Amino acid sequence: MKSKDAKVFLEALTELEKEKGISKESLIETVEQALLAAYKKHYGEEDSSIEVEINRESGDVKVYEIKTVVEAEDLYDSACEIILEDALLEKKRAKVGDVLKIEVNCEEFRRNAIQNGKQIVIQKVREAERQFVFDKFKSREKDIINGIIRRIDDRRNIFIEFDGIEAMLPIVEQSPSDVYRVGDRLKVYVVEVEKTSRFPKILISRKHEGLLKKLFELEIPEIEDGLIEIKAVAREAGSRAKVAVYSENKEIDTVGACIGQKGLRIKNVVNELNGEKIDIVEWLDSQEEFVSAALSPAKVMSVEVLEDQVTARVIVDTSQLSLAIGKNGQNARLAAKLTGMRVDIKTPEAAAEEEN
Repeated sequence: MKSKDAKVFLEALTELEKEKGISKESLIETVEQALLAAYKKHYGEEDSSIEVEINRESGDVKVYEIKTVVEAEDLYDSACEIILEDALLEKKRAKVGDVLKIEVNCEEFRRNAIQNGKQIVIQKVREAERQFVFDKFKSREKDIINGIIRRIDDRRNIFIEFDGIEAMLPIVEQSPSDVYRVGDRLKVYVVEVEKTSRFPKILISRKHEGLLKKLFELEIPEIEDGLIEIKAVAREAGSRAKVAVYSENKEIDTVGACIGQKGLRIKNVVNELNGEKIDIVEWLDSQEEFVSAALSPAKVMSVEVLEDQVTARVIVDTSQLSLAIGKNGQNARLAAKLTGMRVDIKTPEAAAEEEN
């Protein structure tokens, strides 16, 4: 490698370290391994003890044979051993048992092997970059990350940058209430990070229920501290959500703590979700009581869990029916999802007719 090329090479590795976060030393070691493989293949010395070394200051490449010094009369393996007489020509004070690094004259290799190994090096760098990206996002899986919207393509996919790494927020994971503008900061939920044969698959979302749960943890210290537990979340992104909360400490007002003084805590969550309405309900051991609470703000007359243990028959006053069902059935749908039960809502009159 010419001195000018060597300098450019080291500068390129320095830039890769800054831009991609890949260790310069690991890159140099990768290059050394690639050159070693290229050298052995080129010269047919698969069984020889060879070492390729790149000077960390100058970038110069040198190839060494690693040989152990043996007595002249001994039978020896020329691939990894050198007789004492020859060793003394390399090192004046050499003695039997010493391990010598003998530089190999390889100008032809220097000219050609680097180019031959270029694709291997590029591949190794890509692998290291993919591993770095995977590790970085995997550590934040099931968590919120904050990024900057860099571009929006023709299909309305949003490309967000997180510390120099770009991930795509597909349209199916976008909340209908969000307004996306290039340059805006945006919180997203990391749903899953998966290794693939190419770039890591990073699924981020603004619709996932995990986003709402993590926002609660950020805004409500009692949840982060473990005093209050989020038992269940049901969400129709951009429109409405229900969150069931519980505390073993009966003195804690779970719903009040989540709402906050003057509604400040829940307001911060609602603002982050651009006006999405959020009902906070107390999680209760009794299925009947929990279903009743989940149908809030409607007032329920009675709840009966049927024999199948998955259906709740709910009776509400006629004046509460539309409120219990909600617009386009949303309130009943969210209550069912929150409780894990089928919710059958009827008025007393409808229930009586059904029995008859």
